[in-house]
Amino acid sequence: MPGFADLAMVNIDCADPVELAEFYGALLGWELAHSQPEYTMLANPARGGAPIGFGRVDGHRPAAWPDPDGSKQFHLDFYVDDVEQAVARAQELGAVRPDHQPGESWTVMLDPAGHPFCLCRR
Repeated sequence: MPGFADLAMVNIDCADPVELAEFYGALLGWELAHSQPEYTMLANPARGGAPIGFGRVDGHRPAAWPDPDGSKQFHLDFYVDDVEQAVARAQELGAVRPDHQPGESWTVMLDPAGHPFCLCRR
């Protein structure tokens, strides 16, 4: 049974939308489609699809990782050809590799705003 809706966009709350969009833009090779201090959006120029938006929320606090209370709001997974190479590049861009790593075929990272994301072996 087909769904009645299509994913239009993913929006991520953060303290600095421009900084976070620049991080993910460099990580993914996506372009800034809109940029202002309150809201910034990335688009995939090669494949289209749903863009990623970043909205400023005053006083934003990222979820804890690991998250013992289960309050993590979301996380993004990205396929990569070489996980360790992708980890190194993400760290160059400002991500942090936390000590707690629950898997073997992926690595959990924290973006510059503290949101967890995973780099997964393709």
